[in-house]
Amino acid sequence: MTVGGQTFGLQFPVRRHRLANGLRVVLSPDRSAPTICVAVYYHVGMRIEPPGRTGFAHLFEHLMFQGSESMAKMEIARLVQENGGNLNGSTRYDYTNYFEALPAHTLDLALWMEADRMRGPVITQAELDNQRDVVKNEIRVNVLNRPYGSFPWIDMQAAAFTNWHNSHNGYGDMADLDAASLEDVQAFFRTYYSPANAVLVVVGDFEETGALDLARRYFEDIPAAPPPAAPDITEPRQEEERRASHLDMLANRPALAVSYHTPERGSREFYALGLLDQVLLQGEDSLLHQELVSRRGFAGGVDGGINFLGHMHNAQTPLLWTAELFHDATVSAEAILEAFDAVIERVRTEPLSSAVLDRALVKARAAIYGTVNDTYYPGFGRADLLASFELFEGDAAQVNTIEPRFAAIAPDLVMETAREFLRTSNRTVLTVQPGAEQGAVE
Repeated sequence: MTVGGQTFGLQFPVRRHRLANGLRVVLSPDRSAPTICVAVYYHVGMRIEPPGRTGFAHLFEHLMFQGSESMAKMEIARLVQENGGNLNGSTRYDYTNYFEALPAHTLDLALWMEADRMRGPVITQAELDNQRDVVKNEIRVNVLNRPYGSFPWIDMQAAAFTNWHNSHNGYGDMADLDAASLEDVQAFFRTYYSPANAVLVVVGDFEETGALDLARRYFEDIPAAPPPAAPDITEPRQEEERRASHLDMLANRPALAVSYHTPERGSREFYALGLLDQVLLQGEDSLLHQELVSRRGFAGGVDGGINFLGHMHNAQTPLLWTAELFHDATVSAEAILEAFDAVIERVRTEPLSSAVLDRALVKARAAIYGTVNDTYYPGFGRADLLASFELFEGDAAQVNTIEPRFAAIAPDLVMETAREFLRTSNRTVLTVQPGAEQGAVE
């Protein structure tokens, strides 16, 4: 693609279709290797789950592997692996996805399996009890019994957001998980797992007409249902800095995270913040790494970005841009914040040079290509982008505008975005106090 004299390499073929039952189908052929990736994205994730059922979207992801009309428990995994492929599923803020990367000749099998799963999982009380225990054990291992297990994403969301949908713990509250019944599971499936609330993406080595025919054969007779009403996930404009602190009895070093509310997805300011993220935070050449790590030695590294559970392109807004680090107890959080603020204030008050912005653009483009070139799940990076743009911007083909959107950002807009969105009154500061030594004594 050439825009304004510039040539952009990210140019995927995109064919969009809608079946009679409302299922959106996105086809993107790629003949570079004899593989295919089939992905189904349901527009329900952690923040879309209903109040009183925290963790339910994640629990349901597990249940979707427990058997369906024609497949026994985990048979889908066996069939994929026997055919030389890999598969997975995940629950994110705004979607739950299921995907397989397989040799190209197995496209028929992959589409049949996902259609069979969409048609209806077979879930018994025994399976619900079993997978509920699995999810609860995940929470124990990954959050409750792990140092910094809730830092920063769970703790920061609770502190920075005011809307329950954005602020609650999407991993799940034990009491809510225990309260989930088989009737709740059935109602959740009927509400959120209808074809009209999903996107099917096929990427790889296939012939378009044949792939669409297969999609129609396997998916179109699944009964139609209206998509659920979207919950209100908007956030009010933040006008005062917020502070939160968490005592972690398993941690042995303090930690610090700073989050700012982002502009709206798809806006010019959103892409300007994406460039600021590259300038400030991504890589050892970033301004915050240079100041906090290389120059002052406050930490061994500084990490973060836009979207705790992915990247800036595969989530809806509201989102947070976050910088996070671990530091020694000999350095105070306030001293780190003072140095941090000096860097932020510089980009808010002084225009970035064309050389700095050109480098940020190169890094942003490199990040996109890194996302696309997934070697363990060939084709999945592209499928993820296509599904995300179809779900959140209504057109998967908009993936081809990512590079031009970044390239169109002028230096003055970058500084205007920094002034508005990197102001102190738009941020939340989270500190972790280590309690490991105290816990050992107790």
